[in-house]
Amino acid sequence: MTSAIDVPNVATHYYMRGRRPFLNLSDLDDPLLGEVVEELGSLRDTAHQRLYGRQYMTLRRLTESRMRALFIEAGGRPERAAPHYFVLGASAWFRGLYAEPEEVVVPLADLPTEVTSVTYPDSFASMAFGPRFGLPHFPQPHHEQVFRLDGLEDLVATYGLPDDSAEDDYTGFEQRPFEKFIEVQLWSDAPIAVWLDTGKRQ
Repeated sequence: MTSAIDVPNVATHYYMRGRRPFLNLSDLDDPLLGEVVEELGSLRDTAHQRLYGRQYMTLRRLTESRMRALFIEAGGRPERAAPHYFVLGASAWFRGLYAEPEEVVVPLADLPTEVTSVTYPDSFASMAFGPRFGLPHFPQPHHEQVFRLDGLEDLVATYGLPDDSAEDDYTGFEQRPFEKFIEVQLWSDAPIAVWLDTGKRQ
């Protein structure tokens, strides 16, 4: 099936100004992880609007573990325990989470399909663990699935592209239906090696 919709041919990684891209909380061990999550929580409302509460990493690890297993079932060959994250194309909504975001834009052609997966929308919403943590889930047919990058056109042909408009007020966004962007997960360091510097602190 071929989509009549123009499917973006790039993926974008957004990150906070003043930090390097692709810093990954899932790569950190305690106690540094606790320090970084606490720091990120303290920056909410000044540098970003993201949520980093006490149970954030538990929810994230459940989500990443399920997503990885589903990707393997779909024929993926992940090289990492947890992925690097992008949005498909660009997302005004995701960009609006940050006061002064920076970004890395990568052609999809540079992301090998065997190490690149897709969820619709964000994996936290799609993998549906939110109710365990007091967050609502608004089920959709494409939730609880992981798609390969080479199935992206069929995915968009079936469900279209989400409305990723920015919000005037992000307060309470986690309690509202969430279909804002298609997330792209890269399960390898190799395609983004030029941006990685593991010697720097998170």
